[in-house]
Amino acid sequence: MGGMTSHETGPSASETPADAVSAVAPQLRALRRRAALTLEAAARAAGLSPAHLSRLETGQRQPSLPMLLSLARVYGTTVSELLGETTADRDAVVRADAMEPTFAGGWTYWQAGGAGRGMQALRVHVPHGSQGDIVRVHPGEEWIHVLRGRLRLRLGDAVHRLGPGDSAHFDSLTPHRIAAQDIDGVELLFVHTLLQSPTAALCLGPATATTHHDLGEMP
Repeated sequence: MGGMTSHETGPSASETPADAVSAVAPQLRALRRRAALTLEAAARAAGLSPAHLSRLETGQRQPSLPMLLSLARVYGTTVSELLGETTADRDAVVRADAMEPTFAGGWTYWQAGGAGRGMQALRVHVPHGSQGDIVRVHPGEEWIHVLRGRLRLRLGDAVHRLGPGDSAHFDSLTPHRIAAQDIDGVELLFVHTLLQSPTAALCLGPATATTHHDLGEMP
């Protein structure tokens, strides 16, 4: 879920709601600075070019879920915090009416778990034709459960088709790719374990050299 060379077919940054830009872009810059990383160092560790990370921080481009996962690992934080969720609220219950949508990279996210936790739970809508050719390899485990629509999941060399009620649980070091099969897209629950320590991220090293996140940009 991040990437090899690809041609981004999702909405452009100009098609992303302005409030999404204001929610995500400043957080990316603030958390990078909190981690005491230069733009170049953070981009290298996350498998991005400095120019692309700069565009994400200024709201000119919107990050995909793989980018958010990678940046969260590098900054020693969570996807929730990158999306602007506060860590002060530790309530065990997340009410449906409190799940505000966030838009990034053509996908829509709803926080489905507690903010600031080591295990991130999101409800995600993946549009048809959006980021279907993006492959990702990164530390951790992922659990995906299809709520509506049909999902095409590639794990290594195997291709799986999941319908409503189907789930997949896999090691994120297995190269993986997801895509919506239906024109209306697919809605799923996404749970991921994140490494919380920047030191641990440095020990593991950056994303695999064969993966690139410069979506929509030809090499």
